[in-house]
Amino acid sequence: MRTATQPRLDAAWQALRQWLGATVLPAQCALCGIGCPEVLCSPCRAQYLGHSRPRCHQCANPLADIEVALLCGRCLRQRPAYDATVTAFDYAAPVDQLLLQLKFGARLALAPLLAELLYVAIQQPSDWDAPQLLCPVPLGPARLAQRGFNQALEIARPLARLLDVPLQPRLALRVRETRAQSGVAPQERRANLAHAFAIAPDHAPLLPGCHVGIVDDVMSSGHTVNALAAACKHAGAAKVSILVAARTPPH
Repeated sequence: MRTATQPRLDAAWQALRQWLGATVLPAQCALCGIGCPEVLCSPCRAQYLGHSRPRCHQCANPLADIEVALLCGRCLRQRPAYDATVTAFDYAAPVDQLLLQLKFGARLALAPLLAELLYVAIQQPSDWDAPQLLCPVPLGPARLAQRGFNQALEIARPLARLLDVPLQPRLALRVRETRAQSGVAPQERRANLAHAFAIAPDHAPLLPGCHVGIVDDVMSSGHTVNALAAACKHAGAAKVSILVAARTPPH
């Protein structure tokens, strides 16, 4: 039974924990290393994140300020299998460290932050059409065993809660182990992903007429998400949107 003084004690204990976290045992900002109670300090968030820029509606590559078209020239010349892309920021220093620390440093506490930043970016377009389910880009068994987690799934979990959209982590399968795209020559990347993904047979009935949101950490050439989007479309998906924390600017 809670006594009359219990709420005051709970409040005092909560205040003490916050003070300890902010002073005696502070967390560190993931970018600048300054002690702060948050994963990312307010100055870094204000300086490096939250700045919108014109982007291609389909692939999220940056557009010049003078461009008013919704699509970039590459998407106009050759439309990808996916229909839209939303990203939170460009994959460039220093914010690329957020992805590197998550992916290669196993700092999983960064995943909710990335999901939050992506959620904010998703709210920006006035014509945003929410997907009916989320599908993280799957890793192959060998890569998953080596890393111990799937960074796309770690971002997709909190993002699904923020969007109030069902998460289907086993919707797609990586049926062929592929080399990391970062280590493949640009002209070979499409072939590297050929026939790499398939829709799990027991989840295939979810896709006809469905709007699928594919979640990943970084989108570079776009071949990975395009291959998975093509598999979703082949299984009957009506629309595929790509939701990525970061987009590598074209060189």
